[in-house]
Amino acid sequence: MAVSATIPDCVPTDNISRLAYAYASTALHPAILNHSLRVFLYAKALADREISLWSSAPDRIALLFAACIYHDIGTCCGASSPQRFEVEGADKAATDLRSMNVSEDDVHEVWVAIAVHTSPHIAERISPLARLVRVAVLIDFKQSGSTDVMQFNTEAEVDANERAFPRLDAAKVLGDIVVEQAIRVPEKGRMASWAGVMVRAKREDPGWEGVNKGF
Repeated sequence: MAVSATIPDCVPTDNISRLAYAYASTALHPAILNHSLRVFLYAKALADREISLWSSAPDRIALLFAACIYHDIGTCCGASSPQRFEVEGADKAATDLRSMNVSEDDVHEVWVAIAVHTSPHIAERISPLARLVRVAVLIDFKQSGSTDVMQFNTEAEVDANERAFPRLDAAKVLGDIVVEQAIRVPEKGRMASWAGVMVRAKREDPGWEGVNKGF
């Protein structure tokens, strides 16, 4: 993977982060790429507030960035696979991290964080990294469901992040891609999954053109 010539200042300078960004920046829809960068900014800021290793140890920051930038990578890889988009994304991250000689324990840590990021109450408790990614996603989509969301962000931080990385209708773009995949490959949208909930919402109101009602 070649490193992109233009790299946002927020991307950590380590090799793992730079290579992960290089792939994501060419593979992801621009709205989802911006969302993933904002998720990293929120996750890192939350880790900073908590004086966590995920904000102070360079190797942990690299893994945090990888988990955030890859958390929706399943929208652009494995589209024809029967696996859920979250698992496809986790598998792609694991493959790329192994190619960078990341330890299996750390690969597994990132895999879990990505695979469960749409699973409320599980992601928040299964591991510290998974919690950071999950809470940051909730913050970026302005969703409730975690006390961290209510205590965390200020309007100034949100405004700064959204100026740097505009929203570009991220919720609609992400929901539409996940639903399209699941309709084309039904195994990707099993009933109890996030994709399955959105497919059901789409079928109940096929004429709806806004953000999927199951998002």
